Amino acid sequence: MNEVTAQSKMATQISNPRFRVESKIPSTMRAAVYRGINDMRVETVAVPSIGPGELLIKIATCGVCGTDLKKIHLGSHSAPRIFGHEMAGVVAAVGDGVTKFAVGDRVMSFHHVPCGECYYCRKQTPAQCPLYKKTGATAGFEPSGGGFAEYIRVMDFVVANGGVVRIPDDVPFEQAAFVEPVMTVLKGTKLLNLAADDTVLVIGQGPIGLMHAALARRTGARVLTSDLYPERHAIAARFGLTNPIQAGTENVVERVLLETEGRGADAVIVAVGGNGLIRTAMDAVRPGGKVMLFAQTQHGEATFDPAAVCVDEKTLLGSYSSSFPLLAEVTELVFDGYRKGFDLTQLISHRFSLEKAVAAIEIASHPQPDSMKIMMEPVLGAGAE
Repeated sequence: MNEVTAQSKMATQISNPRFRVESKIPSTMRAAVYRGINDMRVETVAVPSIGPGELLIKIATCGVCGTDLKKIHLGSHSAPRIFGHEMAGVVAAVGDGVTKFAVGDRVMSFHHVPCGECYYCRKQTPAQCPLYKKTGATAGFEPSGGGFAEYIRVMDFVVANGGVVRIPDDVPFEQAAFVEPVMTVLKGTKLLNLAADDTVLVIGQGPIGLMHAALARRTGARVLTSDLYPERHAIAARFGLTNPIQAGTENVVERVLLETEGRGADAVIVAVGGNGLIRTAMDAVRPGGKVMLFAQTQHGEATFDPAAVCVDEKTLLGSYSSSFPLLAEVTELVFDGYRKGFDLTQLISHRFSLEKAVAAIEIASHPQPDSMKIMMEPVLGAGAE
């Protein structure tokens, strides 16, 4: 069976009632282990044990996120670790004192939660909360998410602070795995305070950029999308995004000016790495407009005209990670939205078993016209041909 599988076939597999916890949890499991810069290995490791207030979750699926890739390639984290945080699965065991969840529950889990009470939480910047900076999900070694494994341990403070969400029976695990990235995207969209008569430019139409564009469109704004690959614009069109800019052949700034009577976009979202794109975004936004950086998570230097901020009153802002006050809205968007056609599984281009984790990381690290969201799915293991 090819690694790229038909959506309908995978939907059947991932919702298969045979995907359930064993009567006896095994002592070991397979995991994709980070052993150093650009060094990922599939190894057998111990299934993590849990304590009071904690959960053990059997992973059904986990998305490969750009932040995972940066950690792997830049060596920002010590080794060994098991990454992966866009995850969904089934509760395999519950610790003493857990009353909200039971073995067999279908859930997704976050790996960070804010305390809701500290200075940063009170100032509506929960991603800066000291508790939020503590990772609360692990498959072993230093806690790092752990979704690239068969089981994860979800720590008590994540469980107690709403970091585990029950998945409705009619929603696939793959759709549920998008709850975490959708929350980050919705947080950024809301910071822009978009209006129905706004024009928005989204630079980059990978999975995150496409979600930004789709959520911006839901505000009523007119959305322009820029990407090098026509294939990605074709996927975007399934979400009603029908104003593509072919960045490989068109001048993005000139096209935006043409589409806005020479003003520029009311807001620009930079959803792809590369500090050089900041200047493009600043040139494409109108005086008094906003540019939001979403993918610039590595420290460095960038060049832009400071008078564009001062004299032209252009706002340059950033958005990072989740905002838990949005959780109810996000789960409705992802779960109920799936029933109404907001099917994010359409973004998945490749699905790999854990045994092929190194190949999954390789493809995710070098995007191609036909690659979008890459998923690791232990449930594929025995059934892969």
